[in-house]
Amino acid sequence: MRPNLYTDHFNFSERPFSLLPDPDFLFWSKDHLRAFSILEYGLVTRAPLTVVTGEVGTGKTTLVQALLKLITDDITIGLISNAQGGRGDLLRWVLSALDVRSDPSADYVTLFEQFQDFVINEYAAGRFVVLIIDEAQNLTHEALEELRMLTNINSNKDEILQLILVGQPELRVRITDPSLRQFAQRVTATYHLEPMDLTTTRQYIRHRLTHVGGTGQEISTQAMRLIHETSQGIPRVINKICDLTLVYTASAGRSTVTVRTIKELLNDGVILPTRPLPLYLKNPIDIPSKVAE
Repeated sequence: MRPNLYTDHFNFSERPFSLLPDPDFLFWSKDHLRAFSILEYGLVTRAPLTVVTGEVGTGKTTLVQALLKLITDDITIGLISNAQGGRGDLLRWVLSALDVRSDPSADYVTLFEQFQDFVINEYAAGRFVVLIIDEAQNLTHEALEELRMLTNINSNKDEILQLILVGQPELRVRITDPSLRQFAQRVTATYHLEPMDLTTTRQYIRHRLTHVGGTGQEISTQAMRLIHETSQGIPRVINKICDLTLVYTASAGRSTVTVRTIKELLNDGVILPTRPLPLYLKNPIDIPSKVAE
């Protein structure tokens, strides 16, 4: 196999199914449009707290990157990924994301005053502070309460601090816990991204193929059905399967990914399922006739 893997074989300008989040490849399914509209709504209305959740690999981080393209000069953005720790640790993450230097030995009160001064000074300069926290399901109960306390800075007419939390379904479960009802009351809007259905999966795959100069027919319709069944509609897993099946197809000198190719991939065990597979996919040799070619 040549270094380009399969791009020359299919006359693609680049790999259509890279696993890295890339807003240029963003496929606007109905679900993603709604999730993005909630993020945009939170940004435009200066909502104190906006929450978007979804399974691993459903495209949450890609949506965040698309949102960042909307940031205007009157917004100071802080992006935090995978923040962890107890009281005070989160505040250090926040200050770091805003490029505010803090003394490692400073106590919590000093750190909070430093953060508050920064937000107020930004507001005085005509800017609003927006904190986006990705992988927010890793935040502890204590950290979520700490975030709620940070929003107390919004005591006047204008919301000068906005929080956008993006995370896995556990985050949605956590913030609906009765013990966090004060936090939940400050959430202006929330949306949960669901996995793709079969029709959307096919549209997604064709979108990716045509985006790099393909015809959209490089993967057969029946193969797409099996890809959907195997991935259970998770975009990141769809990308992984499609990428590898294109490698298999190019190395065999074929022009189209078929059900046969998917069977070979599954039989070789190169795809590790992130969820329990349907029983018939555990033995892909016996795939039902609905996906047979």
